Amino acid sequence: MNINDPTAIEKILRECRTIAVVGLSSDAYRASYGVAHYMQQQGYRIIPVNPNERTVLGERVYASLVDMPEKVDLVDIFRRSDQAGEHVDEAIEIGAKAVWLQEGVIDEAAAKRAVDAGLLVVMDRCILKEHARRR
Repeated sequence: MNINDPTAIEKILRECRTIAVVGLSSDAYRASYGVAHYMQQQGYRIIPVNPNERTVLGERVYASLVDMPEKVDLVDIFRRSDQAGEHVDEAIEIGAKAVWLQEGVIDEAAAKRAVDAGLLVVMDRCILKEHARRR
């Protein structure tokens, strides 16, 4: 499937129930917090990934994707575009089914690597907005 394929978005929202949120902050005013909190309230399991946090939204935080002891379906990335690629590569390494680069996060080369590795890829979109639109 192509990047931002509507079928891929539907499949991610329906099937990817465990989400690692890279860059999730404990600051309730940050977009990462609001989006992750919303998704958690919709029944998704959120696993925060941020080396600068201990717990967020009642969940233990991991320093990196490779540090997580459990498997995740989706890696949702809230990092600057120039830092997104390393997290996409980690998502491929840990066997995630999909990566989602939030609004404003664009890395065409990393997205292509993920597609080539068989992952579903959404880029420069907000998962909260996409989910809410389909409710």
